[in-house]
Amino acid sequence: MALIAVSGQPGCRFEEVARISAHRLGFELVNESRIHSLIEREFGADAEVPQKARPDLVASILARLATAHHMVYCAAGAEMLSRQFPGTLRVHVVAPDSVRIGNLMLDRRLERPAVRQLLRELDAAQRAQYKSTSGRATALPHWFDLILNAESMDSEQMVEMIQGSVGALGLKERGFLSAAAEAQIQFQIRLRLARHGIVPPGAVRLPDKTFAHPSERIFANLLDFYRIAWEYEPRSFPVQWDAEGRISESFTPDFYLAEFDLYVELTTMKQSLVTRKNRKIRLLRELYPHLSVQIFYQKDFENLIFKYGLAERPAKV
Repeated sequence: MALIAVSGQPGCRFEEVARISAHRLGFELVNESRIHSLIEREFGADAEVPQKARPDLVASILARLATAHHMVYCAAGAEMLSRQFPGTLRVHVVAPDSVRIGNLMLDRRLERPAVRQLLRELDAAQRAQYKSTSGRATALPHWFDLILNAESMDSEQMVEMIQGSVGALGLKERGFLSAAAEAQIQFQIRLRLARHGIVPPGAVRLPDKTFAHPSERIFANLLDFYRIAWEYEPRSFPVQWDAEGRISESFTPDFYLAEFDLYVELTTMKQSLVTRKNRKIRLLRELYPHLSVQIFYQKDFENLIFKYGLAERPAKV
């Protein structure tokens, strides 16, 4: 997939740069108003979204769109999504106050004193937004791949710079986000969103199961808590056959998450057994390339326990 994340200082007209770029590249334009309407459609007009949860909510929407579109996403803080998506070009537009004031005077049809006050308010709001989502009041230069100065370039020239970067990086030649990659992104996002109370409507039935390992019970509790429907060891996949064509070896993933069409395997064993299981997983992916499988190793599982508070929440017995 290709995602052009365009942001900028207030008064730099970075929205115009994003709009023209999307048109020239043939990409889908996703701006703040469209994100707002998509959030309303999915979670209802009365949904309250904490500021810290908004980046994950936007990432969930973009991941869904990325399975069918290349995109230009235009918003303050758009660059923060680059850690979750491959093929992202992060663009930031800046300019001196004199240029930004001049633009706002024309765009808002206000006098200079009123625009100075407005710019102070817009800058303060942007600092607050960065602080709430990244812990910093301002963006750092290394968060961006391309920083454009609106003092020395107009919108058309900046678009040409973006087009050149897209061509140099080969972003248009990338395929769309695969269903397997989207499923893994959505699964991780769902866990984070649930910590803010953002969960899909309806209840998940919590089945009573006997697990082969305590770690599987802990993981099932995590899925239950965040209302992610699961099945335990629902299917075995043959991975080896003998000379007469009889199944000699099979692999049974621990969990299946139907909502994401995703199989999850926990690996918290000693290294000799991990090596054997890795061989089976490699065979599984070779023989069944359409399957989406996510593996949690010992370190991954420990991170889940501490990150999502399971160390403080004993497993059910």
